[in-house]
Amino acid sequence: MTRVSLLLSLALLAAQPVASHAGTTADGREWPPDPSRYEAAGTPVGGGLKVGDTLNAANAAMAKELLPADVLAHYAKGQYENPIVSWPRGLMHFDLGFEQATKANAGKYVLGEDGTIVEASSGKQPEYVYGLPFPEVKPDDPQGGLKALWNQFFAWWANGHGLFHSKLVWASPSGVDREAGIDIRYQFYEGQAEKYRAPNPQGFSVISLNHVLSPVDLQGTAALGHRFRDPARRDASWTYVPALRRVRAVSPSNRSDGFLGSDLSQDDAHFFDGKPQDFTWKTVGVRDGLRIVDPESVRGTGGAFVYQPETDGFRINWDRNVPAAGYVVTDRKVFPWAPVSAGLAKRRFWVVEGVPKDRYYLYGKIELWIDDETWQGAWNRKFSWKDELLHDYQVSSFLNYPAQRPGDPDVEWMWSSQHTWNAAENLKLDRATLTGMRLTQTAPLDRRVRHKVEQTFDLNALARTGK
Repeated sequence: MTRVSLLLSLALLAAQPVASHAGTTADGREWPPDPSRYEAAGTPVGGGLKVGDTLNAANAAMAKELLPADVLAHYAKGQYENPIVSWPRGLMHFDLGFEQATKANAGKYVLGEDGTIVEASSGKQPEYVYGLPFPEVKPDDPQGGLKALWNQFFAWWANGHGLFHSKLVWASPSGVDREAGIDIRYQFYEGQAEKYRAPNPQGFSVISLNHVLSPVDLQGTAALGHRFRDPARRDASWTYVPALRRVRAVSPSNRSDGFLGSDLSQDDAHFFDGKPQDFTWKTVGVRDGLRIVDPESVRGTGGAFVYQPETDGFRINWDRNVPAAGYVVTDRKVFPWAPVSAGLAKRRFWVVEGVPKDRYYLYGKIELWIDDETWQGAWNRKFSWKDELLHDYQVSSFLNYPAQRPGDPDVEWMWSSQHTWNAAENLKLDRATLTGMRLTQTAPLDRRVRHKVEQTFDLNALARTGK
C-alpha cells in the first residue's frame, strides 16, 4: 500500500459512516456503534480544523492549541500526516460488573497523604478495589489529576492478565536500526472480576515478566517485576543476563532507564507504569486536545476476539495486515516511526505532573495527558531535573470490544484494534523506539489468560525462563 492510498483510505474512513448497523450485546450494550453517532465530515474540532481534514505541514499551525509542541513539530515538518476522525463520547464499555462497581465506588474512596487510595470512612487502604475508584472527577478538584491517574491504572488492569509477543523497533530518521522480539506477560492482582482473582499472600499489585525472543545476541534476557500494594514498599525487579548466567536484583530507580538500551523504560509500559506513591503529583488542569487513535477500532471495525483454549484467554484477530509505522510503507516520506495507519481524535484530558521522590530517577518531572472518559493515556512527556524536555512517549488509543467464551453467558470487554502503535521518542538524540506492534500477524496478543503463576513469575523460575 502506498502512502497516498493509505492516507486516502483513512480520510474516507474519517468522513464516511460505516456500513454496519448498531446492535445489542447479551449484556444490553450497543454494539457495534451506531454510525449516526459519529460527527460528519466538516464538523469543527478547534483551531479551524475539521473532521475529515488531514493534519500535515500545510495546516499544522491550526493544531497549536490541541497538541504538545514536540508532537506538533512532526506535523509541521511533514514527518507525520494523519486524518482527523470522530470519536464521540458514550462508546466506551467495560464489563457490566465493572461498571456497576464503578457506580458503587462514588464517594467511597479518597486519597491519602502519599497518594494511596484509602477508604473515606476509615482512612485505611481497602483490601480490594474493583471498578474505577473515582467515577466522578470534578474539573475543580485539586487532586483530580492523581485521581485520573489511578483511574488510568484500573482501566488498564480491567483488560485482564496479558500475554503478548511484541516488537521493539529502534528507529532513527534514516530508517530502522534494530529490532527485537519480546514475550510480555502480566498478572494483575487489583481491579479484577471475582473469577480472575488469585490468592495474594505477598500483597502484590502487579507482577510482570519480559523475555527476549530475538535477536540471537539478546535472546534469553529476561526481566521480572513485582509491585506491591503496600505504598511504602518499592518495586522489586530482577534481570537474567545469559552471558553472565546470573539473576541480578535491579534498583527501582532503573525502571526509568531504557530497556535493552532502547528509549522505552519499564515505567512506560502501556503508558505510565510507575508507582504513583513514588512521585509527588500536581494537577495542571483539564483541556481539549487531539490524540493518536486506531480509526478502525473507534468505528467498531477492529479485530474480533478469538478464544484460545490453551490459555483460556482471548486473542485479537488482525485480518487486514494494517501497517503501523512509516518504515513499513513502501513510498515512505514520513518518519520511520510515524503512525501511518492512525487517526487523530479530539478528546478531553486531565493533565497531571509528577516529580519523582527518588533523586536517582532519570527524569525530574513527568507530564501525563489522560483521557477523561476512557482513562487511556495519550502523551507522556518527560523533563530533566533542570526542566528541559527530553522524551515523549506517544500512545495510541482504542475502544473496548465484546468477547465471550464458549458456553459462558458473561460478556467481557477489552480493547481491540487492527494495529497497535506506540513511540518512545528521545528528543535530544532524534530517535525513537516503537513498541506494541505484534511480532507476527497471528502472534499472541491475548487478554484474560490463565497464567501458571508459580511457574512463570517466581524468582527461582527466572533463570529457567531466560535459558
